[in-house]
Amino acid sequence: MLRLWLRHESRPTERRAALTPEDARKLIERGVHVTVEESPQRVFPIDGYAGAGCVIAPQGSWARRCPSTAYVLGLKELPDEPAALVHRHVFFGHAYKGQPGAPRLLRRFEAGGGTLFDLEELLDAEGRRMAAFGYWAGYAGAALAVLRYRGVITAPLVSCSRAELHGRLARGRHTGDVTAVVIGADGRSGHGACDALTAAGIEPTRWGCEDTRDLDRNALLRHDILVNTIGSRRPVAPFLTMADLDSERRLSVIADVTCDVGSELNALPVYDHATDWINPVERLRGSPHPVDVIAIDNLPSLVPAEASRSFSADLWPLLLSLGDGSEVWDRCLGAFRRAVALLGERD
Repeated sequence: MLRLWLRHESRPTERRAALTPEDARKLIERGVHVTVEESPQRVFPIDGYAGAGCVIAPQGSWARRCPSTAYVLGLKELPDEPAALVHRHVFFGHAYKGQPGAPRLLRRFEAGGGTLFDLEELLDAEGRRMAAFGYWAGYAGAALAVLRYRGVITAPLVSCSRAELHGRLARGRHTGDVTAVVIGADGRSGHGACDALTAAGIEPTRWGCEDTRDLDRNALLRHDILVNTIGSRRPVAPFLTMADLDSERRLSVIADVTCDVGSELNALPVYDHATDWINPVERLRGSPHPVDVIAIDNLPSLVPAEASRSFSADLWPLLLSLGDGSEVWDRCLGAFRRAVALLGERD
């Protein structure tokens, strides 16, 4: 029998869930045993999971109580303890692109004999994500960029519904005086970003792969807002440099949805650390021509219910094949094993 253990998210601002109560019920009806930890911040109340037939466990108890035969399911980073990870974990590990902290995470798995099934590697045969938060990351990132441009962003950020966020964008609709460019507009994140900008009355310039191969940096700088949603699996030439920020420009707000800061894949090396819910905006250049960056690595949690429902709908059918030798999960396992092997080569 397949056993899943949905853990509490240790990050205080993470309100999403990898699995909704409705989709947990679908798994249970197909013979899956689902345990769900209590969580004071999860957008879905624990009663919904109990009503769906899930077993309820105390918050953060997976390390002590989760059987070795189960898969621990989550979204964002694990707590620092235990130091040695013995379980099979399914979450966004962000461990294969040279991100800060990646070697330590992989060594924790190596020390305990556990396994990471990184949701970033949940890909089809053509390399496309099979379950992703991309649309909502793009929507939230562009929305925050617009609110910053208007000077009405609030900190700390507070999660809301899409209807509430849409309403905030629509109440200050622009009439053609504001320009925005979305890099990666053809992807899921790009579609979300374009929808948010349109809701704000801004018709975005949409750049796809062809536009970024020979990027017109001067054209980029003539926009008020830049939203970067492109995710590359290999290094690319920077879209912007610090020297560009000191040149003549109109650009004043950057939303880096991709948020590959600290990685060699970072296409916007104009900032050196992510922003967060407490301090969502970092000023890169001051008066007389200020420019700000927003680079939050859990943007979809701004609209946690909608984002979770969309992601869970994609994920739950795939979970049914965990442990069955399916190609999609084998690709995840292969990526993990290659990453661990590279650790040994660096020693």
